[in-house]
Amino acid sequence: MRIAIICDVLGEENNGTTIAAMNLIRSLKEKGHEVRIVCPDPARAGERDCFLVPTYNLGPLNNYVAKNGVSLAKPVHSVLEEAIEGVDVVHILVPFNLGRAAVKLARERGIPVTASFHCQAENLTSHLFLMNARRANNLTYDVFYRNVYQYCACIHYPTQFICDVFEKRVGPTPHYIISNGVSAAFTPGKATRPAEWGERFVILFTGRYSKEKSHRVLIDAVAQSRYKDRIQLVFAGDGPLREAIRERAERSGILPPVMKFYGREELINVIRSADLYVHPAEIEIEAIACLEAIACGKVPVISNSPRSATRYFALGENNLFHCNDPADLKKKIEYWMEHPAERETCSREYAGFAKRFDYTRCMDQMEEMLLDAVNKKRHER
Repeated sequence: MRIAIICDVLGEENNGTTIAAMNLIRSLKEKGHEVRIVCPDPARAGERDCFLVPTYNLGPLNNYVAKNGVSLAKPVHSVLEEAIEGVDVVHILVPFNLGRAAVKLARERGIPVTASFHCQAENLTSHLFLMNARRANNLTYDVFYRNVYQYCACIHYPTQFICDVFEKRVGPTPHYIISNGVSAAFTPGKATRPAEWGERFVILFTGRYSKEKSHRVLIDAVAQSRYKDRIQLVFAGDGPLREAIRERAERSGILPPVMKFYGREELINVIRSADLYVHPAEIEIEAIACLEAIACGKVPVISNSPRSATRYFALGENNLFHCNDPADLKKKIEYWMEHPAERETCSREYAGFAKRFDYTRCMDQMEEMLLDAVNKKRHER
């Protein structure tokens, strides 16, 4: 197949959307498909089959957007025309303006469109301080549907959870529930524990430093613990709230957290070296980071937020805590600290859990979805 992938947001692989996009692109190329990428990432200038578009100049908001580590693509008609000329299918990563423009051109040319669902409404409304405003979130989903998803032959949802959320608002869609996938590299194994961690009990959380990830809840939970002087937090990631998280930890009196973005090999070593994985995020479509930790043999403690799919990864009550409740999270952390044998048993119970999210299998399913869209269009003719 010849496939055009439209990426409103594509840059460093330091966020879930970009990682998912690059995994799909690499997999499709490895399978022998011709993949054309439309994106605003200047680092990809000169790459074969990469079509660059500029980003929006938002004036006084440019610094805010840059601080959030994203660039918003500005559609250029001629670039999109060249990119989708002769392709079999157009795949949209996120339902923003570049994707919207690509949908319009594809429909005019009779090219089938598919799209992934990588953006919860709250991922946008949180920047407007409206994360908990139901009307704002519903309106966001209405716009997503009107601009992109109503025109799709197939829609990829990483979890049943987000499919249910969206379809409850807009009605039935041609859905395909396909995980973004966990790489086979994430397995239990030997690790070189950083010497500076000493004998501390290490709690890991991998996630973007942003409001909806709720780092504050984990910090406050540790601050309340009688073991706070023994607990070392590791926040693997990056993002706009780096300084705010550091300052909150300092005010709370806990040990300074390790805050760093890790490459894959280093991250695997860090996961294997940790004693417990905590995922406090309130908003989450899938949380591959949590699955990666589970795949490496870590026991998770997960927020039971109704707006997060991650809660479905819990096997027992001690793997869940009440959303935004540091006191309850503290209890769960202390339980696992005080019961190492149970922690080992739970780790064994999770063995194989992540296999259902096998990366290769998931990428095969994505390929099948794209083929379905092409075949549907052929049958219409």
